[in-house]
Amino acid sequence: MVVIKKDITYDTVHNLSTDIYFPNNTTTDTKILIFWHGGGWFRGDKADVKWLGIKLANAGFMTLIPNYRLAPKNKFPSAHEDSKTFINWLLDSQYTDTDDQKNIVQIGASSGGTLALYLAGLYGFPTVTWSSPIDFSNWINHHQSVQPSSDAKHEFGLTDNQKIREAFYKFFTLTYAEPPTLEQLDAFNYDYTHLTHLFMINSAHELTPLNGVLKMVKELAESDHSIQLLVIKGSRHAMDYANDYLDESLDYLYQALKGHK
Repeated sequence: MVVIKKDITYDTVHNLSTDIYFPNNTTTDTKILIFWHGGGWFRGDKADVKWLGIKLANAGFMTLIPNYRLAPKNKFPSAHEDSKTFINWLLDSQYTDTDDQKNIVQIGASSGGTLALYLAGLYGFPTVTWSSPIDFSNWINHHQSVQPSSDAKHEFGLTDNQKIREAFYKFFTLTYAEPPTLEQLDAFNYDYTHLTHLFMINSAHELTPLNGVLKMVKELAESDHSIQLLVIKGSRHAMDYANDYLDESLDYLYQALKGHK
C-alpha cells in the first residue's frame, strides 16, 4: 500500500508543489527518489505520472514528483531555478534527515532529464536520464531552415518523422529559451564538479539527437567522470520506453547508492 501526499508546497512565491509517494514500510533508512517530469518545459504535470510514483514507491523509494514553472510564461532559467529551489526545500524539510543528501537519487524524463543533469552536477545525486535533450545552441545554428511547431504533422502537413521531430525540438527549445540564453541552456555548460553516478538512456533514432549525447559522454569522460550510456534501438522517446527500462534504471540507482556512502 502506497501512501500519497498531494500538493505539498515547496515554493510559496511561485505556488509550486510536489506530490510525495511513501512506501508501505517507510523508515529513517528509506532512500529518496526525485522524478522530474518532461514536456519540453512548456507542458507536463506531476499528476500525469502518478502511476510511476506508485511504482517507484513500491520499489522502496520515498518518491517526490515536483512541478516547476512552465514556458512560455516562464522562460529559461525558471524551471532550472525551480529545481534548485526544490532541492533546498527538500534538504531543509521534515521529509529528510540531516545527512540525507547521500540518500537521494534522481530519474529525469526528456526535459526533466536535463534538469536532473543540472542538479546532478551541483549536488552529486546518482542520476538516470531518459532521453535528456543536451544540445540546443549548436543544434539551432545547424537547423536554421526548420520551422518550429508543436504539431508539424497537422500544422505543416509533414509526414517524415525526422522532420516532425526537428520541428518539435526547435519549438520547445525556443519556447523556453531566448536565443541569447541558448548556450547557457546547453547541458555541456553545466557545472559538473560534484557529478558522481550518471546513467543515460536514449533511443538510436528519436527526438533527442544522439550525436549531442555522444559528445557529452566524451566531454564528461575526458574530465574523468564515470558515465554509463545505453542506446536502445528504435525511435521511442523517454516515457515511451519507461516501463521497459524502469527495472534497469532502479538497479543502477541501487548499486550507485551502495557505492555512494
